Amino acid sequence: MSVMTYPQRLLIIRPQLWLGLMLLAAHGALAWGVEQWWQRALLLTHFGLFLIWQPMWGNESRLKAMHVMLVIAAGVFLIVSNNWWLTIFWLSVLFALIGGNVTGQHRGERLTSLLAAVYLLSFLLTWVVPQLFPDDALPDAAVWTARYGLPLLPLAILFIKVEPSRSETLKPVAVDLIYSLLLFLGVTVLILGSFVVKVVSQNDYVAALAQTLLVIAFLLVVVSWLWNPHARFGGLQQFLSSYFLSIGLPFETWMQSLANLADRESDPEKFLVCAVQEMTFLPWVSGVRWHGTASDGEVGEASRFNSQFSFRGVDFLIFTHSTLSPALTVHVKLLLRLLGDFYDAKRRELTQRNNAYTQAIYETGARLTHDVKNLLQSLRSLCAAVEGADADQAEALRALMQRQLPQITQRLQGTLEKLKAPAKPDSAQIEALQWWQNLKLRYDNKQVRFRRRGDPTNVLLPADLFDSIADNLIQNALNKSHTLTDFRIEVELSFDPEPRFSVCDNGAPVDAAIARRLFGGPVASRTGLGIGLYHAHQQAAQLNYGLVLQDNEPGKVCFVLRGTPASQSPDPHSVLWQPTRSDHPVNN
Repeated sequence: MSVMTYPQRLLIIRPQLWLGLMLLAAHGALAWGVEQWWQRALLLTHFGLFLIWQPMWGNESRLKAMHVMLVIAAGVFLIVSNNWWLTIFWLSVLFALIGGNVTGQHRGERLTSLLAAVYLLSFLLTWVVPQLFPDDALPDAAVWTARYGLPLLPLAILFIKVEPSRSETLKPVAVDLIYSLLLFLGVTVLILGSFVVKVVSQNDYVAALAQTLLVIAFLLVVVSWLWNPHARFGGLQQFLSSYFLSIGLPFETWMQSLANLADRESDPEKFLVCAVQEMTFLPWVSGVRWHGTASDGEVGEASRFNSQFSFRGVDFLIFTHSTLSPALTVHVKLLLRLLGDFYDAKRRELTQRNNAYTQAIYETGARLTHDVKNLLQSLRSLCAAVEGADADQAEALRALMQRQLPQITQRLQGTLEKLKAPAKPDSAQIEALQWWQNLKLRYDNKQVRFRRRGDPTNVLLPADLFDSIADNLIQNALNKSHTLTDFRIEVELSFDPEPRFSVCDNGAPVDAAIARRLFGGPVASRTGLGIGLYHAHQQAAQLNYGLVLQDNEPGKVCFVLRGTPASQSPDPHSVLWQPTRSDHPVNN
């Protein structure tokens, strides 16, 4: 970073100093005529101070040769020429530039711009414009006020404290181009109107100025009413907005075109190519070139007239048949912004699809891994039974193997089938009494108490669902058995008439934070994947069952599964339970 000179630091700290000195130099050069050499010297000083203060270029900018020649020509022409019309034009431009910054960021900045604008307008109307009529002598009071009273405003500007609004890089001050142009046109109309009224009516200049001000005030009132009327008429504001939105292409048509493309194309890059091709149908567009993070290309024909835009990470180069007007530039920005928003939405949609696919793979793998873990636990139970059996229990052990091994094989086969159709629930049914006996045999040598209530006759249960949930709940309870010496697990299957399966223990409750999202997604687990109960809950919901944490307090933790039973044969005296809204848990 280069070291700033003293004038540059002064411009940052006291930006109003240059403005005040510039206005005082102009006052000294014009208030006593423009014929003397020292007045020309003050005018040259004024122009130099203007170059220091000017808001168009930064003070460290490197000007092009054309701009340098323009600045030199303007300075020479302003100093050499002895023309009051040129002076009026120059002061009107200054008024427009300063007035365009009246709505500055800081109070001191606004006050400085306001005082400078009031001074320039007053000096124009009370001194410079009357010089166009040399035959009409000004009153002595008006001359004294113009020469000695108006300079108090630039002097006051020198002592106003302004917060530095420019950065260390001396960026140019932002000027509202439209506001400055309107101010310039307004002052021009006022001056020319006063001149015409004075020449035509041969009245006094003050009377001509008053008449012109009244006419302009009346026209401003009419235009302000037409801009936003209170009647049903939409006003000029609505017409102007419609004009900006519909230059060369109706805004609604472009929106509908993008919406149709978004429905047809799911790939964001194909959508971008099709949307850019749609732009080439505009009558004033000859071609479009774009460059993004994932693709780039060009459609149409390139021309020597081009404009560059960038939205949502995509750079667009629009080729046109002629130079874009300011209105068309605003319109193109709006069209490209909409295109960029749709394109960005398509990219987010693709990211969500990829995340959903990855999530599905993860959940399927975790679920199958959990099923294999439950099967491994069943095999461990059988191995423990074999190791602990003696010769007298050989017959009972053989019967146990005959019952359990086919079930384990069937469950393993069902786990493999899930790889082919992971989203399809297993609908294999088993008699409730047989399933209950098998469960008791699997956990016969564990700290588990079994209890059955109700008549399970002719009741079929989804085997995969009840095996998975029973193994999950009992194994989770057994993992807490080392925390208490008198640890108990109570497993109950009841029918009244709907099946109700519960697993309760007298261990520590589930943490409140985990309990709130226990069935809503995977949770942190120190003994497993933390996904078993989540998948069990989803599997139960697919088969019209509900899994809930009914009790969660010290000494009593109960999980309950209940749902609609399947009858082996129709029974006209049985009433099938249908789940209601309150019977389904709410996912937290």
